[in-house]
Amino acid sequence: MVQRAGAYDGSAPRADVAHAVLFAAAAALGGFMFGYDTAVINGAVGAIRDRFEIGAGETGLAVSLTLLGAALGAWTAGRIADRIGRIWVMRIAAVLFAVGSLGSAFPFDIVDLTFWRFVGGTAVGLASVISPAYIAEISPAKIRGRLGSMYQLAIVLGIAVSQLVNYALAAAAGGAGNNLAGIAAWQWMLALAAVPSLLYLVLTTTIPESPRFLVSQGRIDDARRIVADLEGGDEARITSRIGEIQASLGTERVRVRVRDLFSEHYRVASLVFIGIGLAALQQFVGINVIFYYSATLWQAVGFGEDRSLLISVVSALVNILGTFVAIGVIDRVGRKPLLLTGSAGMAITLATVSVCFHSATITRDEHGESVATLSDTNGAIALVAANLFVFFFALSWGPVVWVLISEMFPNRVRAAAVGVATSANWIANFLVSSTFPSLADWNLSITYAVYAGMAVLSFLFVTKFVKETRGRTLEEAG
Repeated sequence: MVQRAGAYDGSAPRADVAHAVLFAAAAALGGFMFGYDTAVINGAVGAIRDRFEIGAGETGLAVSLTLLGAALGAWTAGRIADRIGRIWVMRIAAVLFAVGSLGSAFPFDIVDLTFWRFVGGTAVGLASVISPAYIAEISPAKIRGRLGSMYQLAIVLGIAVSQLVNYALAAAAGGAGNNLAGIAAWQWMLALAAVPSLLYLVLTTTIPESPRFLVSQGRIDDARRIVADLEGGDEARITSRIGEIQASLGTERVRVRVRDLFSEHYRVASLVFIGIGLAALQQFVGINVIFYYSATLWQAVGFGEDRSLLISVVSALVNILGTFVAIGVIDRVGRKPLLLTGSAGMAITLATVSVCFHSATITRDEHGESVATLSDTNGAIALVAANLFVFFFALSWGPVVWVLISEMFPNRVRAAAVGVATSANWIANFLVSSTFPSLADWNLSITYAVYAGMAVLSFLFVTKFVKETRGRTLEEAG
C-alpha cells in the first residue's frame, strides 16, 4: 500500500496500475451505498404504504425526500472536502449512512422514517461527490474513464444486490409486509443497508489522500510519493507533474465557495452550467423510476409481487451488463459518442413504452388508485423496451456523466463544481421520483413520452455543448 508520509526518495518507479484500481475500487464503494440506498426502497415502498396507510402523493414524498438530503450533502461536500480532505468526507458519509439506515428501519411513524431517510440521503450525497472526484484525482489519464466508470459499476451493483436482498426477504417472509424473525421484511431491507457503509468506513483507512488535495495543503513530498506510485516516471517527470498540479491550483490558498464558481475571476461558469445540464438530464430521462417503483409498476400491469421483484432483479442485471460495456469502450471511443448513442437508444425505447401504455385499460384498486392493464403482447413489448432503456442508459449516461463531471473542471474548483453539479442531479432525481406516482396515476403513456422527450433533449445538449476529454490529464481537461 502507498505510504502517506515520508520524503520522496527520487527513484523512478513504474506506474502501479493495480494500486490505482484498488484505490478506485475502495472509493467506488460510496457508489454501492448510493445504489443500494436508492433502490432498496423499491421492495419496501408497497409495505410502507400499507403499514402507514398513506396515498400516492405521501408515498412519493416518503421515497423521494431522501433525495433532498442527498442534494444537501452534495452541495456541501466540495467545501468540506477542500477543508479536511477527501478521505474524511468519505468517513463522515459512511457513519451517517449507517445511522440513517438503522433509523429508517425502525421508525415510530412515517415522519420519523422520512427523517432518517433524509439523514441517509445526506450521506449518499456526500459520497456521490467525493467518490468520483477522488477517483478522477488518483487515476492515470489513459485509464481514467475506466476507473471513473467503476463508480457507476458500484452503483448498479448496489442496485442489483438490494433487489436480490429484497426478493429473498420478501420470498422468505411471504411478502414485504410480513414478519421474518419478528421483524417485518421491509425493515430488514432497510436495516441491511448499514452493512456496506461499515465496509466503506473500513476501506477508507487503506487508501491514500488525493495528491491534488495534498499539493493544495503544501504536503508536496506526500503528493510526489503518490504520483510516483500511480503514474510512474523518473524524478524529472514526477517533478513536472507536481508542477502542473501546482500551476492548475493557482497561487492563492482561498477555499472556493459556490458563488465563486460564477464569478469572473474563475471563468468556469459555462462549464458549471454544462455540468448541471448533464447531471440533471441524467435523471430527467426517468431512469430511477425503473428502480424506485418498478416492482409496484409491474404489479400494476398484471405481475404478482414475487414476479415483479424478480423482474426488478433482471433490470438490475441488465444495468450491470451495460455498465461493463461502457467500462470496456469508454477510453477507446470517448465520452461524447457514448452519450449520443445512449440518448438515441433511450429516446426510442421510452417512446416504445409510451405507445404500449397508450393502449392500457385503466381501472381503480381498493385504495382508489389507477391500475393499468396491458395485453400480453403489449406487456411483453413494454418489458423488453424498459430493459433495453436500462441497457442504453447503463452504457452511456450512467457512467459517462460521472466521469465527465469529475474531470471537466479545473483543479482549483473541482470539488466545489462537482458538488454543484451533483446537487443538481439529486434535485432532478427528487423531482422525477416525487412526481412519478401522481403522474402514473394520471397517465402513464404521457409520462413516458415526457421522459422520451428528455432523451431527445439530452442528444441535442451533448451535440451542442459537450467536449471530448478522453486521454487528457485533469490539468489539460479542466
